[in-house]
Amino acid sequence: MEAAGPEAVFDGGVTARPLAAVGRPHRLDVLIAGGGLLGGVLLWTMNLHGGPARLGLPPSLTLVALGAMSVAELLRRTAPMAALALAVPALALDITTGTLVATVLMFTDVVYAAVLYGPAAAARRIPLHSVLVTVVTAVALTALWQNPQVVTAVIGVALLTVAPAWTGLIIRNHRDAAESARLRAEQIALLAERDRTQAVAGERARMARELHDMVANHLSAIAIHATAAQSIDDPSATREALGVIRENSVQGLAEMRRLIGLLRDPKATEGAQEPAATPTLDGLDALLGQARAHGGSSGLSFVLDDARRPGGTDGPRPTAPAELAAYRIVQESLTNALKHAAPGEVRVRLAHERGGALTVTVRSPFADRPGPRVPGTGTGLVGMRERTALLGGAFEAGPVSGPAGRVWLVRAALPAAEEEEQR
Repeated sequence: MEAAGPEAVFDGGVTARPLAAVGRPHRLDVLIAGGGLLGGVLLWTMNLHGGPARLGLPPSLTLVALGAMSVAELLRRTAPMAALALAVPALALDITTGTLVATVLMFTDVVYAAVLYGPAAAARRIPLHSVLVTVVTAVALTALWQNPQVVTAVIGVALLTVAPAWTGLIIRNHRDAAESARLRAEQIALLAERDRTQAVAGERARMARELHDMVANHLSAIAIHATAAQSIDDPSATREALGVIRENSVQGLAEMRRLIGLLRDPKATEGAQEPAATPTLDGLDALLGQARAHGGSSGLSFVLDDARRPGGTDGPRPTAPAELAAYRIVQESLTNALKHAAPGEVRVRLAHERGGALTVTVRSPFADRPGPRVPGTGTGLVGMRERTALLGGAFEAGPVSGPAGRVWLVRAALPAAEEEEQR
């Protein structure tokens, strides 16, 4: 995760940057480097350092080590590995020329920053190397310097290397964990939003199917009888057509009220009548009776063949969603037959396949005409296919050839109650 710029780099960022991408030092790093440099110069002028120079080096080189360490501090966040590479020889020079406390303290901060801001591989290696350096130093001092002060020297080396390195690693791990938790929370929020969107879309599709299946049958009958009333100059036929139109208008209005009642919050409809019950397969006889009344003038006859069991009532009762889907599929198929079918017999068959699946089959005479008797939306087949798919069933629709000629076949296989409960 790259930072947007120097001002966007927060303390604790764990992303390493290549040298080519090094920008201006962070303002906090400038303050640390400047404060360390001024403090070190003040200590040097007051002759407050660790001791005389060793190996014959001039004491003034202490200031060179101080300056190099200050530069490393400027790079602690933007180029942590380069800062560490500069800080190690600067510390060695400082120790051999007098040892300023400011230089030593800045070195510990550079080690800490290298683990915190450096690459992940460096963050794993530096703490281990710091322990190794401390152990090697302890062994070497014990072998070369037989003095109890070896313990103090080893503790000092550990404070210079092990303590800052492992502190940086602990903080980095905590911040990495926090970043991972934040990313997981964002992912969960995105998944929740996607699920919400899909749920809303699914509910809208369900409402569209229900509205289409409830109203399309009545509106198709109204359109057919209105057309007949306009084309036939017969007062009795006109009165009959108007009666059918009024009946379907009232039934369509009742269906719309039922849907609105289902969608409304019951608390918001105090004193309102309870919505009507969901239609079931027991109402197919009445549904076909309506179709006979609407399609008689078009030469259509309607037959119900209930082969589920003798009498049609002894078979396993399908679940409420399956029963509603079967009813709506029959209803939409009858509506399509009224609009598209040629004169002849429309047969509705209900049966149970092996395993208990409920099959709904509707056959209607195929009419090869340029358009339907009344206009439609073209979404009826889509709604039937969606209803079947939601229950895990199989659906097919289209013209087929048979002994009685070419027919339009609609067939839906809806799973049994046991199968649906297992899903």
